[in-house]
Amino acid sequence: MNSNQSQLASPEVIWKASKENVISGKGNNKLSGPWQLMLLGDGSPTRHLKLLTGHEVAIKVISMAMDSNTKNGVPEEVNELEPPLLRRQVWLTCGGITLAWAESWWNYQEAEKHLQNKSQPIWKSLTQGRSELFREVDGLALVNANWLQLEFQEEGPFWSRHYRFFRQQKELTVIREVFSPQLEKWLGPIPRKAF
Repeated sequence: MNSNQSQLASPEVIWKASKENVISGKGNNKLSGPWQLMLLGDGSPTRHLKLLTGHEVAIKVISMAMDSNTKNGVPEEVNELEPPLLRRQVWLTCGGITLAWAESWWNYQEAEKHLQNKSQPIWKSLTQGRSELFREVDGLALVNANWLQLEFQEEGPFWSRHYRFFRQQKELTVIREVFSPQLEKWLGPIPRKAF
């Protein structure tokens, strides 16, 4: 299940909200309602992107490979997954515009079972057969990386969130998403300075 391309380093966290505030839905009072829904809501971001833009979300897989690095810039919840771990990194585009970058960590056997179609959004893969899932948003942050600035064609930092999917009370995956400022076209302006 290895991709030919090399993995990107996780972006640097510039600022992050406390986990208690994120779980309670407080996040950050400087975020508008639409941005709070996008960053703290428990809905599918790929579905939100499709609804906002009117375009299907295309997934461009960057890397899908075994990963033993659970230290540098990795959400602490990744340590709750049973090794060996697989890490998947993708760009999400709508109508030719890159609107997000995402990385996810999986137990290797779970990835084999759930990620058969690599170019399909995770939400679609996990909900085939109408299986019940629970999503818990665990983190909200401002992050930065040179490669994000190049792809988004904007200066950072950028808003990020990470969350877990659970099935039958068992953690299935940890997903981090970083959103392009291009989304301001649909969601309105968002502050991007450290708080």
